[in-house]
Amino acid sequence: MSDPRFDHPRLIADIGGTFARFALEVAPHVFEQSASLRCADFADFHAAVMAYLSGLTGVADGDIKHAAVAIANPVSGDDVRMTNYHWQFSIEQMRQRLHFDNLVVVNDFTALAMAVPSLSAQQRRQFGGGTAVARSVVGLIGAGTGLGVSGLIPAGDGWIALGTEGGHTSFSPQDEREIAILQYAWRQYPHVSFERLLSGSGLELIFRALTERAGLPERNLDAPEITRLALDGGDTLCKETIDVFCAILGTAASNLAVSQGAFGGIYIGGGIVPRLGLYFDQSPFRSRFEDKGRFTDYMKGIPTFVITAVDATLLGASVILASQLRDLDGASGSAILGQIRRALTSLSPAEQRVAQHVLAHPRSALNDPIASIARSADVSQPTVIRFCRSLGCEGLSDFKLRLASGLTGTIPITHTQVTSTDSMLELGAKVLGNTAAAILQARDHLNRDSMDRAMRLIADSSRVEIYAVGHYGAVANDAQFKFLRVGVSAVAHTDPRLQTLAANLVTPDVVVLIISSSGRIAELLAVAEKAQERGAKVIAITESQSPLARKANLALIVDHVEDIATQVPMMSRILHLLMVDILVVGVTLQRGLVVPALGSDATIGLDEVAPGSSVSGARRKAPGVSVAGALAHLAPQNR
Repeated sequence: MSDPRFDHPRLIADIGGTFARFALEVAPHVFEQSASLRCADFADFHAAVMAYLSGLTGVADGDIKHAAVAIANPVSGDDVRMTNYHWQFSIEQMRQRLHFDNLVVVNDFTALAMAVPSLSAQQRRQFGGGTAVARSVVGLIGAGTGLGVSGLIPAGDGWIALGTEGGHTSFSPQDEREIAILQYAWRQYPHVSFERLLSGSGLELIFRALTERAGLPERNLDAPEITRLALDGGDTLCKETIDVFCAILGTAASNLAVSQGAFGGIYIGGGIVPRLGLYFDQSPFRSRFEDKGRFTDYMKGIPTFVITAVDATLLGASVILASQLRDLDGASGSAILGQIRRALTSLSPAEQRVAQHVLAHPRSALNDPIASIARSADVSQPTVIRFCRSLGCEGLSDFKLRLASGLTGTIPITHTQVTSTDSMLELGAKVLGNTAAAILQARDHLNRDSMDRAMRLIADSSRVEIYAVGHYGAVANDAQFKFLRVGVSAVAHTDPRLQTLAANLVTPDVVVLIISSSGRIAELLAVAEKAQERGAKVIAITESQSPLARKANLALIVDHVEDIATQVPMMSRILHLLMVDILVVGVTLQRGLVVPALGSDATIGLDEVAPGSSVSGARRKAPGVSVAGALAHLAPQNR
């Protein structure tokens, strides 16, 4: 007996850099009226959706209440900007424009991963040996326009999908031929990732490299033509290109399997491998996959599968949407939105207004700073914090983290308490894990406007004076060194007596950068007041809701789980150091200088507290640079 049809059909979409595929899900895993539209034919995502909806039959306006979109792009927060195409949109604004009750947007490989447990034997093909271990980690990799990497972790009766950018890990050649390909690629790219080779454009790059290595005349063949000639068997070089591609994919899949402990198997999706058909099963992929030296027997036990289902990504998106709708209906006690609904009657009237705002605009609440949330709910900012704590959250950042986990289906980031019974290994793992979690959590709340404004202020200043005390004096000294290194006049003051004297001498063309985790140090608050009296702009790196954050012209917020009253600062100091790195790189780009290697590959997120005064009077000396540009220069540049 088939499942009953939905009361309202659900719109499911798979958006890539070239095509936008749409379908109506009318019953669980039953898709109708599928269509594939060229992205280039539409100005934006909204136009493509409306074109599809206008062509539907038997569907009236308002019939569609829920939609899920899998998109070839990282999805974090409300703003979606496609990597391989120019479309961008706000999830919440798009939901309102389309008049949907719910719009879920997820990474396409996260969606594909969530489809794996639902695949039938006819929708996948195993090749090679190995046997899947039930309820074990599953790995997923697939080449198409780019290289997608994901995984599934069993959790209770369901699964958690990992949202990763594993395709950008550094390519590791395994023989002299692949070394030659890497050297060829280095002429064009300072960092050669697996995605550079395991993609449509990567096939073409491998072909050109092998052509040069063989001393043959250049031929301008695109990926489909290379594949066709290889499968026809009439072109030796094209066949070698496909074999090399499959071998490199075997290396990437093998690395994924040992990294994840993927005893549930490795699944291969994407647009390229399925087109190779049975040729892929006889390719060097599996032998390279098992070639792990001492771990060869380990690898032989892990099965590999090709996903043959045409609608697998749509299926995964529908699974995620169904899970979200169950959470919204209160079927899952762990869902933060369901928890808010259940707690409504126990909240104060003011907290109820915050709750109603979050329930009505969850994506907006995920991305907005505290001032915007408070204004929209017509409450004070402390009320927003009280609302978060009423739900058992540490504060707004912790609440947003739980909200993001519920909206995206990705694995949550947690803080683990170190205890006296921990072994040295457990202690080390917890310290490193907590630090990594703090960085990732802060990154997810990045406020790009405040970052851009801080970079412009510093770039337009004649000098930066950096103030900090105690353990954070090292951060101030590090900032002075890095600013000086890129040609920005800077001086650090870490002695309270000298700080008072120096603050009395600042001028309006100076930017004062104050670094304080608590934002409650009396000496630093006095410095901020004196600097502003003398016309200088004050930028504070500090925690939210602190006196320093409220006093500064611009506050860059770094919140973290750390009791600095009883502990030597660890995470907070690392976050502040990384914050300085971002500012230095951004200011360097503002001034058109060469960016040096600063030794930091991580980025953190920031938030803005309403400034005490305007920065609109800042002088502009160089073209603006976005924070995205600064963050790009902090990405690993391994070669």
